Amino acid sequence: MESTTLSSVIGTGTRDAAPDPQGEVYRSRNPAHLDDVVAEVHLGGASALHSAARAARTAQREWARVPAPVRGRAVAELGRLVEANKDSLARLVTREIGKPYAEALGEVQEIVDTCDFFLGEGRRLYGQTVPSEMPDKQLFTFRVPVGVVAVITAGNFPVAVPSWYLVPALLCGNAVVWKPAEYAAAAARAVAELAWRAGVPQGVLNLVYADGESTFSGLESALEDGLVDKVGFTGSTAVGSRVGELCGRHRQSPCLELGGKNPMVVAADADLDLAVEGALFSGWGTAGQRCTSLGNLIVHRDVHEEFVGRLDQALRAAAIGDPGGDVLYGPMLDERFAAGFESALETIADHHKVLGSDAVGRIGSSAPRTGFRGDPESGLYYHPVLLDGLRPDDHVFTHETFGPIVGVSTFSDLDEAIELGDAPGYGLSAAVYTSDPATAFRFRQGTRAGMVSVNNSTSGAEAHLPFGGNGRSGNGSRQSGIWVLDQFTRWQSLNWDFSGKLQKAQMDVDTIEPDRGYRLPPELGGTP
Repeated sequence: MESTTLSSVIGTGTRDAAPDPQGEVYRSRNPAHLDDVVAEVHLGGASALHSAARAARTAQREWARVPAPVRGRAVAELGRLVEANKDSLARLVTREIGKPYAEALGEVQEIVDTCDFFLGEGRRLYGQTVPSEMPDKQLFTFRVPVGVVAVITAGNFPVAVPSWYLVPALLCGNAVVWKPAEYAAAAARAVAELAWRAGVPQGVLNLVYADGESTFSGLESALEDGLVDKVGFTGSTAVGSRVGELCGRHRQSPCLELGGKNPMVVAADADLDLAVEGALFSGWGTAGQRCTSLGNLIVHRDVHEEFVGRLDQALRAAAIGDPGGDVLYGPMLDERFAAGFESALETIADHHKVLGSDAVGRIGSSAPRTGFRGDPESGLYYHPVLLDGLRPDDHVFTHETFGPIVGVSTFSDLDEAIELGDAPGYGLSAAVYTSDPATAFRFRQGTRAGMVSVNNSTSGAEAHLPFGGNGRSGNGSRQSGIWVLDQFTRWQSLNWDFSGKLQKAQMDVDTIEPDRGYRLPPELGGTP
């Protein structure tokens, strides 16, 4: 298949900026077929992000003057263009990051859903009229754009998650500097091309390719020069903490969407077949490389043995292999994630019972997987792992492993299950399987997770619900739905005095004079 050469797109000049002579060339490879180079990406240095922020600052003023309903039309046209190119974009996602084609189609559909939702918000960026405490004076509130937004995204959802930032940010009148993951560079360029052709000016949306340290340095200098007003970051908790600290030094609150160690509680009265189905998709779908992937299974002691046995059988029977086919999961996203997963596998201990496949580690001729679809030697394929006997001090229990591994713990009562679920310190997503509404609502009340599912998987965001976590999963910011508008707008108030004189709040205010000593007389029920 053909590969492409990509450089950053900054400002309103040529489509591709001249490659940085000091920059590296990153080869984005198909993780299912490592000899397939999807794109050669010319990475910029720290100056690339700084230049993009300066270009965005210039372009944003004109974009903010475009009426919000018209900006909404650009969002709508992006949705229509994505819909028209749905198959092509999904196949590119599958090729570049190894996500199964069916999941890639769903991810592309999420862009369409997001655009459909925010089209209407272009006519609903409501403020309020507020009554004044003084006569001949009117008060108003307005949503105004924050200015320039720097968006830094991971590559496990290379097109859907960026749309959660880009679409509302652009709708609200901001300009955007987008730095996608290098290993998803081609998918990012495809989305940007569709946005530019939908009517978003090129300088309003800038695309920057850079490695992590260059991005951080460029962001630091842009913040110091007052060129960035908001940062949106999706990625690891460790990097998110650095980004949050940097933004805090500049009195900014970033939108942080970080990792997860998402628990699934299986109560004694759960529908076990349904719970197995939910665990399979949550834990091993996308090879466990979602921020909402199931991390820890917490199963009631009375059904532990039966549930684990059923899940083991389902996992052994699951189709794994080439993501172009009908499989539960394909390869790891990139070699860096394969290496990280192998490190996690090294923490498996003697007290763990290892289930789910014929071997542990990379699938190949020396460690085959029964029923594997395709050529395992061609890509970054790994056996699924189900660890029974997980303890609260195990590495797999406390850390996000970002791979196809899930551990199982047991509980006796709901309070214990909630405590185990929250123990790793994350708070993104949590699920409970039960037939008792009281258990469902008590779990919802007790968990720290920002998103809770009942009899459903830990994964499965919808475009009109708030998405985000707490603790190690984020700083409480939310994406999607109307709630994300608070990330990309600031409230501005206006007071308009048409009295013809200076009226001073809290001082020139009419008062009423009540008789607070009055008591009802006996004929009206008062005490004699």
